[in-house]
Amino acid sequence: MQQRFKDFQQKRMEIFRELIKRQWEKPLTNEDLEIIADEIIRKYGYQDEDAAFVKDHIRVAMGQNPNQQRSFTDEAEILQTIPQVTRPILTKIEGACKECGENYEECDCYDVCKYEAQMYKRSTGPMVIEDKCLSCGRCTITCSFGALADKIEFLPLLNLLNQEGVKVYASVAPSIVGQFGDNISMGQLRTAFKLMGFEDMVETALFADILTIKEAFEFNKLVTNKEDFFLTSCCCPVWLNLVFKNYPDLTSHMSPSVSPMIASGRFLKKLYPGIKVVFISPCTAKKAEAKDPLLEDAIDFVLTYNELKEIFTVIGVDLQELPEDDKDHASFAGRVYARTGGVSLSVKTVVNRIAPDRLIHLRAKKVHGVKQCKAILDQLKQGVQIGYNFIEGMGCEGGCIGGPKTNISVDQARQLVNAFGEDSLIMTPMDNLNILKIISEFGVNHYREIADNRDITLLLARDRKRAEELLER
Repeated sequence: MQQRFKDFQQKRMEIFRELIKRQWEKPLTNEDLEIIADEIIRKYGYQDEDAAFVKDHIRVAMGQNPNQQRSFTDEAEILQTIPQVTRPILTKIEGACKECGENYEECDCYDVCKYEAQMYKRSTGPMVIEDKCLSCGRCTITCSFGALADKIEFLPLLNLLNQEGVKVYASVAPSIVGQFGDNISMGQLRTAFKLMGFEDMVETALFADILTIKEAFEFNKLVTNKEDFFLTSCCCPVWLNLVFKNYPDLTSHMSPSVSPMIASGRFLKKLYPGIKVVFISPCTAKKAEAKDPLLEDAIDFVLTYNELKEIFTVIGVDLQELPEDDKDHASFAGRVYARTGGVSLSVKTVVNRIAPDRLIHLRAKKVHGVKQCKAILDQLKQGVQIGYNFIEGMGCEGGCIGGPKTNISVDQARQLVNAFGEDSLIMTPMDNLNILKIISEFGVNHYREIADNRDITLLLARDRKRAEELLER
């Protein structure tokens, strides 16, 4: 393997930084893009034949599709007018795989999809197949040669932040704690987002609290004997994709609710008409989820933690020096959604509150990583009695804190998430007065009414048409 293709993740972030730097000052031009490409080619010893490969990475870092063209044409113009980034999110960049040749089985990324969809074809390298890919993003960080990449959405978002009269909210995943330093508070992050042009920052965990209540009522209704079981779909799009694409017969046991990310966008847009919502997370699959035709009304752009770290560096945001703007949005239960077991714990606390005399107790099985998720789903498909009635699946090992675009280790993140949860003055979703403020906008005065309210049910429904049909029965 030629040296110029090694360690491409570092080169990719260098390309991204250069794009941010120029777009932050003034709108990018095609001339700027050619300059960036020439600098990368010269610095890392790329050959003339590699020009299209380098330029495709620039296109993907701008949120656009690769096209193998050796010259930029209308990319800069598209960037200034693009309303959103479109599918597919994961793309193959032609050029690097030729260096592997017939030895592709020795590549770092060869086994990464062995529990999902085998993405290799003889002598052609990886093939990203939309109807099989779970969008977990592991391939993008495993391939060190730059053959696979996910689109970055910040540059189109920057246009939105610069528009007069447009209010943009940041919805931050619970796993964000500690991703930018052990001592960086959520209040300092809120200040940073406001400096970037955001109207405000909201904890997605607040909407996890609402979903916890919804799922607790669903569990109480659907699990009535020892043979019943409930698959939570609440958080993880990788788990959801795995079930829907490979185990469709099990979907009848799955919650019909959306993820906290989608719920945050829908609720915020309902409460503040005309706003835009950006989700911040460690997850490539969230980029794809936000563009699902059933869900695309909720989230306008998605950024990952490693992308946001580069953004802060380039624009000169020193988080340690910022004042704190603290608000307590979520409960302990909502905040620990970030790690394996958090959803189960949260739902169980609410089930115990709403149905303390249940004869069939919630018994949770927590699985994480695609290998474990697939194994438990195989058992359920075969009718094996596993002894659990609430199955929580997380596509990444450790849960969201193990996502492919994190800045810190899983162990460190778990400790910080648990500590942040314990810092909350609110222990369970049923104690969260912020929820009462939100649901009162829908004429709901008690937590118990969440599951039966039409407007809230539709906001939390993955398939609104299907939810409408059920409500009419």
